Amino acid sequence: MNNLAHIELKSDDADNVPADVASALANLTSSVDSRLKAIETKNDARLDKLEAKANRLPASNDNHADNALETKAFTDFLRSGQIDQKSLTVAGDAPGYVLAPEDRASEFIRNLIEFSPVRAIADVKSAGSHTVILPKRLSVTNAKWKGEAVASEASEPTFGEMEIAIKELNTHVDISNWLLEDAQNVESEVRLALAEDFGAKEGTAFVNGSAAAEPKGFMTEAGIAQTINGHAANLSADALISLMYAMPATYRNRGTWAMNGTTLATIRKLKDGQGNYLWQPSYQAGQPETILGRPVVELIDMPDVAANAFPVIFGDFKAGYRIYDRIELAVRPNPNLLATEGLVRFHARRRVGAGVVRTDVFRKLKMATA
Repeated sequence: MNNLAHIELKSDDADNVPADVASALANLTSSVDSRLKAIETKNDARLDKLEAKANRLPASNDNHADNALETKAFTDFLRSGQIDQKSLTVAGDAPGYVLAPEDRASEFIRNLIEFSPVRAIADVKSAGSHTVILPKRLSVTNAKWKGEAVASEASEPTFGEMEIAIKELNTHVDISNWLLEDAQNVESEVRLALAEDFGAKEGTAFVNGSAAAEPKGFMTEAGIAQTINGHAANLSADALISLMYAMPATYRNRGTWAMNGTTLATIRKLKDGQGNYLWQPSYQAGQPETILGRPVVELIDMPDVAANAFPVIFGDFKAGYRIYDRIELAVRPNPNLLATEGLVRFHARRRVGAGVVRTDVFRKLKMATA
């Protein structure tokens, strides 16, 4: 404790130090040592009192009994510099769990959004305007067999055109400034929710769309031929075989089955005349399941099996159904519109058109009347 004892006199005449200087240094050393010992004694007394209090059993009406272990741990820390970690518990934390706050996960728990993946099987293109005009050949030439020196007859194919109008899907979401500032990932979650909603609404329209404001779905196209099932409630394996082979071979060999999960479950149980299941699982990664050798896609927006319903469609979707994207999903914040109310409005919109461009590449299964 006596640091002054190490003072060295650097004078070459160290043995001839004046007596008054030596006396002053000795008095200063003694004074400092006395004060340091007094401080240590006082601190030891305080720590002894704290430790004695911490070791007492708390009274039954002591509202601060839960802090006894923490107080003891604190005094031990002052003495040794080590913490008894068993004494510090979350249950005994400060009010509001200041020392051990709750862990707020950044992950959102989301509800499942299912939609019909029509884009995966259709022909998707871009559009440059509000409508797309498609030239269409309606018939071929009319050649005839003729004998020698017999004049040929003129013929010409006929042409027409079809129009696919671009539609708009939109909505908006208002979010408070505080929520945007204080919550984690709220903006990205809103954008994800919009994308899932738009995807689901698109899928429904591509299958069953019939209103003037939405794309036209392939199930509402009147020109698609149909095969009658023969029963109002029970799917027939023979009807599915008849449907498939009623298609021209070119489209049959490129065709895809489409139905919802309930119908698919029913078809998985069907067998042909030799007892073989019509549905075949995929044994190779990346290869789809098949029905009668052709892939099947599950579309949740397809109707269930019921009287007069069309639960199954088969066809070459790449050749027969066209989707035109005009504007991809755009989400734009507007912080000024509702600024006085402390809100930011997020505008979301998408422009897309779709329709059947060839009816002869599809065929539907129609359930019989009850």
